[in-house]
Amino acid sequence: MKSRALISHLADGHVHSGESLASRLGISRTAIWKQVKRAADEGYEIETIRGKGYRLITAVDLLESKAILGSIPEPLRHRVRLEVREEVDSTNAEIIRHRPAPGAPEIPVCIADHQTAGRGRRGREWQSPRGQNLYLSLGLTFHGGFAMLDGLSLVLGVATAEALEVMGSGQVGLKWPNDIFLGNGKVAGILVELQGELEEGVVQVVAGIGLNVHMKQAEGVTQAWDSLSVASPGVDWARNELAASLIDSLVSAADEFADSGFAAFRERWQQRDIFAGKSLVASQGGLAGVGVGIDSSGNYLLETEDGVTAVRAGEISLRVQL
Repeated sequence: MKSRALISHLADGHVHSGESLASRLGISRTAIWKQVKRAADEGYEIETIRGKGYRLITAVDLLESKAILGSIPEPLRHRVRLEVREEVDSTNAEIIRHRPAPGAPEIPVCIADHQTAGRGRRGREWQSPRGQNLYLSLGLTFHGGFAMLDGLSLVLGVATAEALEVMGSGQVGLKWPNDIFLGNGKVAGILVELQGELEEGVVQVVAGIGLNVHMKQAEGVTQAWDSLSVASPGVDWARNELAASLIDSLVSAADEFADSGFAAFRERWQQRDIFAGKSLVASQGGLAGVGVGIDSSGNYLLETEDGVTAVRAGEISLRVQL
């Protein structure tokens, strides 16, 4: 975002003269005018008041690494290597490119204001408008084989739900295997990707969270969706505080998962299961039944005419049967 410095100065909503802005930013008044135009092209509404200056009409919620780190509990703060970017192709890809060597103590976290190639599950595009949502990825390391990762995306769903609920969202719903629901639809999705090969019992993964915070429009999105500010308007959803809460909850959940496995999260996930008791159909194979929760590995269970059948994440997806 080329106009970030300008937006930072206008964020208080007051009128600022072109002269004062030029002085603060160390550029000419003509350059200020160009930045105002560029900001308008990026979606910001800036009022030009003749003889007085400029006023930002659009509410802004800027991401600041210092503010995020300052809200993270002290012990965890020293474990996190945080990078806040104005724009990346994908926060997951950014973690993969700059992942520390195996055995390094820090947990890399990347947060972006905008993604040019955000990805969802099954390679779907993730809508990533500028300045409205939270796109966060972190690199996690686990000791053991790949099988120990069973249920990890569900664990991270629980962690995300608990972080939102602590901040005042109200009851959050979880849709198997990796979606978070609130209000009238999906507010967040989780993408877990393996990084590299298994080396000496060490498994590295990248976990990405895309969370709708202030978004009110999403062209081209066909499924029901919502955002935190719309679904829970009584909460001041500041992205810096939200990012800190998510990092704390996600890392704590990953530590608990590494120590105790999925068992500690199974009931916490099922309490938020939006599929429970509903007639469901699989996207492939013609499998249909009533949702009855998850098993000890995080597979979803369907009560069918032939008994209870487990559905594995990654094989097929489920939807409510109409």
